[in-house]
Amino acid sequence: MTTPQHLSYILRLADNALILGQRNGEWCGHGPVLEEDIALANISLDLIGQARLLYSHAATLDAELYGTKKTEDDYAYFRNERDFRNYTLTELPHAGPLSGTARSDRDYAVTVVRNFLYSTLMAHLWTALMQSTDAQLAAIASKSIKETRYHLNHASDWLLRFGDGTEESHRRAQAAVDYLMPYTREFFSTDDVEISIADAGIGPLTTDLEAVWREDVDATLAEATLQKPADAKHVSTGKLGEHSEHMGFLLAELQSLARQHPGASW
Repeated sequence: MTTPQHLSYILRLADNALILGQRNGEWCGHGPVLEEDIALANISLDLIGQARLLYSHAATLDAELYGTKKTEDDYAYFRNERDFRNYTLTELPHAGPLSGTARSDRDYAVTVVRNFLYSTLMAHLWTALMQSTDAQLAAIASKSIKETRYHLNHASDWLLRFGDGTEESHRRAQAAVDYLMPYTREFFSTDDVEISIADAGIGPLTTDLEAVWREDVDATLAEATLQKPADAKHVSTGKLGEHSEHMGFLLAELQSLARQHPGASW
């Protein structure tokens, strides 16, 4: 039986993929080298593709629950900021602590570290979701895990280059780790939605993945000669709909064209 918590969980997964895909897409035409310009564009397309599959699945659940007829565009383009349930980490700009302001030049170290932290989580989560009692979600996970492994390999390779590279690259990588790591606490904050999903066998509690996530992160940081900062006390709340000041600007760019032409098809 479909529940509101089931729908909420699928939308969380979809929102994470969409928002990070939108962020990474900002490197298109601005990559530090041509190969990375193309790589980040491909990663963005993978993430947006995952979001599309999940939003289509959410539309089916929405119809079962409420009799509504929605499309993936309705979820991506016509929801307001507080309706999105993505991790705060995914919406932060690429400009990190060494960039001055959010309007400063992008810092590729921030992009690499964020992709590493998120992909490490998703590599374990998609693997677990392949055993979901939700057959459609299990099928999406089976496709997405292949893409996520590439994303993780790409981010890990660059993290090692930065961390064990020049003095400047090490400094930027360490600053990005210090800046972003506190936001990962949100990955492992449990609420009623996740408890309901775990009880139904749809997906795992992320707290059950925390130990292996930390083990993987610690091993890569050590190889990159980077230090993991002390655990922060604050827990960000993006997955509860309470976002950073950056989210509204991101959505304005993402949604503006569709909202100017509602009902249009492309």
